[in-house]
Amino acid sequence: MSVKPYDVWRAAKQWVPFAAKTMAFATISITAGPLTPDRRASLWAMRRWSQSSTKGLNIKVEVDGLENVPEGAFVYASNHQSIVDIIVLGGVLPGDYKWAARRSLLRVPFLGWHLALAGHVPVDRGAGSRAAAQVIERFVTVVKSGKPLLVFPEGTRTPTGGLKPFKNGGFYASVRTGVPVVPVALQGTFDLMRRGASDTGEANDRIVRVRIGKPITPKQEGREGARVANLRDQTFAAVSDLLVSIGGRVDDVSSVDAPATKVGDARTAL
Repeated sequence: MSVKPYDVWRAAKQWVPFAAKTMAFATISITAGPLTPDRRASLWAMRRWSQSSTKGLNIKVEVDGLENVPEGAFVYASNHQSIVDIIVLGGVLPGDYKWAARRSLLRVPFLGWHLALAGHVPVDRGAGSRAAAQVIERFVTVVKSGKPLLVFPEGTRTPTGGLKPFKNGGFYASVRTGVPVVPVALQGTFDLMRRGASDTGEANDRIVRVRIGKPITPKQEGREGARVANLRDQTFAAVSDLLVSIGGRVDDVSSVDAPATKVGDARTAL
């Protein structure tokens, strides 16, 4: 397939300013972050980068349910439609949350330096059982430090636009620490930039809707695996309802393709 000159121009028009914003705000984060209490400058830079990036891409974000976000530590669990999800959520979700980020992103200049400095959690999906268990322990450490954690329990971006089965990793953090899971649904980013696209296109309707549900508290009694599975299934149902309520859809699947049995089972963990 040949690449049209106009497509190249459109992609450059979108991503060159985005790259410039990324370098500018990451520089603020890595230089001023260590000099401010609790690295507040890094949080400020992340939020401003997200908001200015969505504005620069002409994306309008509509959010509701902010009153459902609790204080302190908890786990955000969101569906994952597009690579632009992180800037959409970064501009609207409250709290100094730490993101479960694909490890390859930490090798990206400026962005990766910010992610490492700010304490986000690198994830190697498919790296094996031992790596999966280590990531879950890092999730637990984030929550025990009093910070929220953001996970995309589908594991990766949906290839169809519909909600896919959930993995277990983030729910272990909730069960082991007793903090609630806050379900989040976003709709609209798949149509803007689905997997494999080079830019966000020229769609006139550039509205992304984000809806936050009520916290779900993990069970305190019973086997850990059973409690993780119960929490995962409750969260899947909640995210499904939220997603449908804002115009999204759920693929014809169960909440996960295998039960939560062992932490080291990388297939169902991450």
